[in-house]
Amino acid sequence: MNSNLETCTDLIKNAQNIVVLTGAGISTESGIKDFRSETGIYSMAPEYLLSLNYFFRHPAEFYQFAIENLYYPDVKPNLGHEILTKWEKQGKVRQIITQNIDGLHQKAGSQNVIEFHGTIKDAACLHCGEVYSTEAMVNRMEEMQDFYICDHCKTKRVQERYIKPNVVLYGDAGEWFTAEGFETIIQLIEQADCLLVLGTSLKVTPFSTFPQYRRRGVPLVIINKGDTPYDNAAGAFVIHDSIGKTLNKIDKALSGL
Repeated sequence: MNSNLETCTDLIKNAQNIVVLTGAGISTESGIKDFRSETGIYSMAPEYLLSLNYFFRHPAEFYQFAIENLYYPDVKPNLGHEILTKWEKQGKVRQIITQNIDGLHQKAGSQNVIEFHGTIKDAACLHCGEVYSTEAMVNRMEEMQDFYICDHCKTKRVQERYIKPNVVLYGDAGEWFTAEGFETIIQLIEQADCLLVLGTSLKVTPFSTFPQYRRRGVPLVIINKGDTPYDNAAGAFVIHDSIGKTLNKIDKALSGL
């Protein structure tokens, strides 16, 4: 085990209140596309296709793109997800805050998960709030021309009656994009004794601001294949490698294996 990995292992061993920030890099190890890599979603299509404006103007085309690129109902959690669940059950991980919308943390068994950018598992009418599973929306796409219009709100104004996926789009604001939501997240990070960052470049605001709220002296452990703006921050320890492989090495060391 190299010295940097040994240091990160010791930090995690001694921590009892770890807050974890995760991004696309943990999900790519399950086979899900990321967004900004050379082979990511935005290498094939412009970002505006996932904007609120595009959704309102072209709802059918938006859904076609979203289902093809964001919806992975059969994908399973990987070793990284499973180890975080194990550490949560051991009382070591207190909270996961994720940019991901795939629900793999919950599939792995993690209970304390904040989905900062929402979830692709369902959608809701913008007027009445009626919830539709994404599986139901896929079936509606095959059976109905105006599948994106809520069954209960067909007489309402056009945009109000649309069924929108419960993900945060460009120009949109989600459940956690409120003063109360930010305060909850900031308090969790301020109370952490270790901040563990997995698979995110930390370049997308406002998620990228969260490491700034850790208390002075609290270690920042970053496991990500690419660089982040925090790699040279005080108290940062960086490993550029696979998340699953790295967490597995740390977990085995913690278990004395």
